[in-house]
Amino acid sequence: MADQAKVVTAQRIEDARYWAAPRLEEAAHRVEDQLAPKVSAMLATAADKIDPTPRRSRQWPVMILMTGLAVGTIGYLFYRRNAQQWTEHMKDSAADASRWAGDTADKAAGATEGMASTVSDKADETSRKMS
Repeated sequence: MADQAKVVTAQRIEDARYWAAPRLEEAAHRVEDQLAPKVSAMLATAADKIDPTPRRSRQWPVMILMTGLAVGTIGYLFYRRNAQQWTEHMKDSAADASRWAGDTADKAAGATEGMASTVSDKADETSRKMS
């Protein structure tokens, strides 16, 4: 009877192990997935609360960014103004240059006509002398 009780007990222990193993594994996954993150977050919050080092301010990066944007905007406005002034100056210079070129061409044409008439008069005189 003792041998039979030993066999039955061993079989029931094995059945209990088959039944308990999946449930223990599922409980382990639940602790890992649900309880552990909550405990971890709670511990991190507690560590932040008791940390003696001062927290870094996040206002400086925002101020630097805004200052950079303002400087960039002002630079762009100065660039546009200078480009417009340069364009107007170049238009005036081009108009002056074309006026100067026209005057020079007129003077050259006048000088050429004067020389041509002088040459023509000399040619006529030379032709009369030869005839």
